[in-house]
Amino acid sequence: MFQYRQVLVRLRQGDTDRDLARSGLMGRRKVGALRALAEERGWLDPETLLPEEAALAALLKSTKRARSTISSVEPHRALVEQWAAEGVSGVVIHGALHRRHGYNGSYSAVLRMLKAIGRSRPPDATVHLTHVPGQAAQVDFGAGPYLDDPLTGKQRRAWAFVMTMCFSRHQYVEFVMDQTIATWLGCHQRAFEWFSGVPEIVTIDNPKCAITKACRFDPIVQRSYAECAEGFNFRIDACPPADPPKKGVVESGVKFVKNNFLPLRTFRDLADLNRQAREWVMQEAFLRTHGTTRKLPLDLFAIEQPLLQALPAIAPDLGIWCRPKLHRDCHVQFEYSYYSAPYTLIGKQLWLRSTDTLVTIYHDCKLVATHLRARERGTWRTVPDHLPPDAQAFFQRDRDWLLTQAGRVGPACSQFIDQLLGDRIMVRLRAAQATLGLGERYGAKQLEAACARALEFDSVYYRTIKNILTGNFELKPAGTRENTVYGGAARFVRSAISLFTRSEASAPKSVRTGDTAQQLTLPGVKP
Repeated sequence: MFQYRQVLVRLRQGDTDRDLARSGLMGRRKVGALRALAEERGWLDPETLLPEEAALAALLKSTKRARSTISSVEPHRALVEQWAAEGVSGVVIHGALHRRHGYNGSYSAVLRMLKAIGRSRPPDATVHLTHVPGQAAQVDFGAGPYLDDPLTGKQRRAWAFVMTMCFSRHQYVEFVMDQTIATWLGCHQRAFEWFSGVPEIVTIDNPKCAITKACRFDPIVQRSYAECAEGFNFRIDACPPADPPKKGVVESGVKFVKNNFLPLRTFRDLADLNRQAREWVMQEAFLRTHGTTRKLPLDLFAIEQPLLQALPAIAPDLGIWCRPKLHRDCHVQFEYSYYSAPYTLIGKQLWLRSTDTLVTIYHDCKLVATHLRARERGTWRTVPDHLPPDAQAFFQRDRDWLLTQAGRVGPACSQFIDQLLGDRIMVRLRAAQATLGLGERYGAKQLEAACARALEFDSVYYRTIKNILTGNFELKPAGTRENTVYGGAARFVRSAISLFTRSEASAPKSVRTGDTAQQLTLPGVKP
């Protein structure tokens, strides 16, 4: 309202409306309206005191012409206020009113009401937090440049890990190629070593590598990160979801890195990028006058560094925890490698902890398996005792074991198993295992005799041995004849009549006559 008071003073001094309009204080029409009001109130008299700014504003506001029309959205004000509070856009509100409530007004009318509603709300105020030296640091990731991946040859985006001390604004900057748990924990360790100390509180966002469940009041911390916090003796302060101003210090720090370090620079690879970043932090960022503190981070960090917590005497073993499920093959998968666990836990969720050298697996807080960590993808780490008994027996009874066991039974059995495994077409490992298994039922002596008889007939099959043992033919001499008509499994008993039949079949036709056959006398056979 000071412009109105200034115009009133100049009106008292005799300036015309044209003079005031030419000065740029107020247009001629507005000056004319103010002159008429001043003459009515007697403000042009030099002896009269000019009104205060508040009284003048109230008077001028009351003299404004009231709107002659009511907004067409007014009947739907309650709905508009509700939707505006939920963050619904004006376009969506206008369409919903038109489709559901028969509103035929303009979109501009909806916008005017939304603006009026916004003006009536209380302002979104913030509070500046003051941190004591060594109390807190804030962490965040920011997008970095694209670099060539040496494995694939394609370009991948690098990410800037930034940790900023809240008091001094000193920074640790490291560019990485991923945001995995291992990278997150390693960056924390290197940042604490960079500062030569540990802050009491580390304020973070809600990345999956740190927070498994983002929540305003009860966030769930990733087990690996919780173990890191315990090892370095700091506390985690996770910001509420979608509320980055809660860690505005590092948000500004990430912008500072992106706007002041990355432009006009070229990088050969990740190592060159991090080397230039360290030089820039120490030679430029560390020695600048900070825009908020108006002091050098160098001077403030000299005060803060002695107040940081000391690094642990022995660096904690930062392990990565995850919850894999034990598959039917008795293995869990971790980083594209496979580690065995007892088969009794198939289908259950286990806890797996991985370090640089070991992989340990737990169930119900009990250690159930320990393996050396695989260095290459696709590696299998298997402990035979973790497999089912049948599988253990199968893998233990290999070719060498079978030949050794067959040699203990006897030479015929050893020869039979060697010929069985020497098949050039089929892999007959199971047949050999089953053949030796018959020795547990019938005994080694009978198995040796059965193998000898099977070799005599050149029938190297598991079924041959089983039929011989089942029919008790292993101990019968080759020259005996069975009394049964068909002989059952007597195909492996060479009787005299069978020998005669074969010889008759091979003789000339003139010899194979009824008279000749009647003249032959065979023992035990009536003519």
